[in-house]
Amino acid sequence: MARVKGGNVAKNRRRKVLKAAKGYFGSKHRLFKTAQEQTFHSGVYAFRDRKANKRNFRKLWIVRINAACRENEISYSKFISGLNKAGIEINRKMLSELAIDNAASFAELVKIAKDANEGKAPKKAEVKAETKAEAKTEKAPAKKENQDLSKLTVTELKEMAKKKKIENYTTMKKAELVDILSK
Repeated sequence: MARVKGGNVAKNRRRKVLKAAKGYFGSKHRLFKTAQEQTFHSGVYAFRDRKANKRNFRKLWIVRINAACRENEISYSKFISGLNKAGIEINRKMLSELAIDNAASFAELVKIAKDANEGKAPKKAEVKAETKAEAKTEKAPAKKENQDLSKLTVTELKEMAKKKKIENYTTMKKAELVDILSK
């Protein structure tokens, strides 16, 4: 039986590994065997560090929140405890962004947390009802402002047409939908 060499398949496989090892130091980017070993190790490191990255960012957010809490004369643990008692569910990433970008609203959250720790905070149901009512009042004027139909997307226009029970709205183009809905 004749010997079968790798040919194009082997060359392409090796080329793929060397391309992945591009930029590595020394022989790790030149020699196939060492390049292959290094790409295997790189994959392991990448997998491990994707998990570690999540931990590192959470630590960073907590440090930022703690610094902002100290400026507002409360500890991090009391702040988080107060938010939980007040029924405010907001993740640490958003809290850290608030602490950096909007110190006034973060100070309001600190005040709510302090009140909740002292037992003055409203119950969770009251807070949720207030936020739902605020959301409804904010959404209603937004619909009135969107009377300029040309600024809406096609899907929004189709939803409006569906509510108005217009026939064949699914096949219409944007200009046709705007004309019909503006009447």
